[in-house]
Amino acid sequence: MRRRDLIRTAAAGALAAVVPRQTHTAEALGDEQIPWSRGIPLRYRADVAVIGGGIAGVSAACAAAKSGAKVTLIERFAITGGNLTTGGVASFCGETEGQGEVFEEIVAELSKFHAVAPYKPYEQTEARIFDHHVLAIVLQELLLRRGVRLLLHTRFVDVRLKGGRITECILCGKSGPEALRANVFIDCTGDADVARGAGFAVEKGRPQDGLQLPMSMMFFVRELAKGEAGPQLPEGWFQPIRRAEDLPMTSVWPNGPGGHALKVKIPMFDSTDTGSLTAAEIRARRRIWEVLDYYQRVKGEPWRYDGASPQIGLREGARIVGDYVLTLADLRAGKKFDDAIARGVYYLDGHRPDDDKRTYILSRDEMRVPPYQIPYRCLVAKDGENLLMAGRCFSAEQLALSSARVSTTCSMMGQAAGIAAAECAKRGCAPRQLDGATVRAIVEARGGVLES
Repeated sequence: MRRRDLIRTAAAGALAAVVPRQTHTAEALGDEQIPWSRGIPLRYRADVAVIGGGIAGVSAACAAAKSGAKVTLIERFAITGGNLTTGGVASFCGETEGQGEVFEEIVAELSKFHAVAPYKPYEQTEARIFDHHVLAIVLQELLLRRGVRLLLHTRFVDVRLKGGRITECILCGKSGPEALRANVFIDCTGDADVARGAGFAVEKGRPQDGLQLPMSMMFFVRELAKGEAGPQLPEGWFQPIRRAEDLPMTSVWPNGPGGHALKVKIPMFDSTDTGSLTAAEIRARRRIWEVLDYYQRVKGEPWRYDGASPQIGLREGARIVGDYVLTLADLRAGKKFDDAIARGVYYLDGHRPDDDKRTYILSRDEMRVPPYQIPYRCLVAKDGENLLMAGRCFSAEQLALSSARVSTTCSMMGQAAGIAAAECAKRGCAPRQLDGATVRAIVEARGGVLES
């Protein structure tokens, strides 16, 4: 059985009891193909095109613009920020100082809104809480100040290739299909959408079965005033939880006065498959009501449902194979590279992908790593002539990704990819031809701390 089929089978098994079978699926239609062709207007031109507006994409676009490049950023939602905003993950994990000038400006602007916790070194805290609603406006204005052309409600569709070089990417927004031509493209989609569209090599999940690091869903509650009533799960809906041992992994943290954020683990789904991702969203929104019902009825928490994030949170999509693949051994050795462009410190946060409990791939004493570096070569697509990547889809093994996927490290990678893309556009060279030491020097000049 192919890896993709294994994942679909696992997802179907996890969902069979709670989601009615849908007949209009890719499996039902089989492998039939139809021809489709039309002329697409070439609507946009840029030196650098960034696909995906999460923290890596925002950092890449801002850094490229600072270097003088004409930049276009494509984002499928109404706001940028990815998991941090639309995913509702309102905390920066890892070290939050020395990440470079883009991240520093983000934190500085959040501070003006009184919307981020005070700084503590990573050794003292795992995460730095912020207001994710405020972050959305901060990122928007930061991009606009730097002259980035921002296209929201716009999805990446496909690429046009000439040899290994991407000439244009096809987009679709409310204006219909359009084309964007650029000198250099940066894949910050998290799921390697651009690389997969181009047919470039990617890896996904763990080697034996392709299962990805599990997803999680964020939802929010506020405490009820005395005598106030809130919505509860009606009798006959879903599968109420009555025992603590039946709870999925659930994390709870403060979310403003009288409020809490809850994160629920949702395993066994594939973020790169349309049907599986749809099933994950359905499963997640049912699961949060089951969890909330437990806290309300069993634990007696005076909590009112205050909404859920618009999208499920993703830890792993597909990873693009780069000129170098960052390994678990590299992290454990605290490896250094001449072409280092980012520094990671976060532990190996790899939850087991085949259950919904607080279980890890590694034992607790195996999870910590020393500070390590990520080389520029991990941002250069092996099969492409002008494709860089940053964030969750950079070139790494799954367990290496479980540390490097956090927002601070993704921001550093994004900044480096933006710097490199702008330099390539300026010099008329391919990313592979650019000396990684040149990128490193600019990263360090812009406040990126690469040495302990």
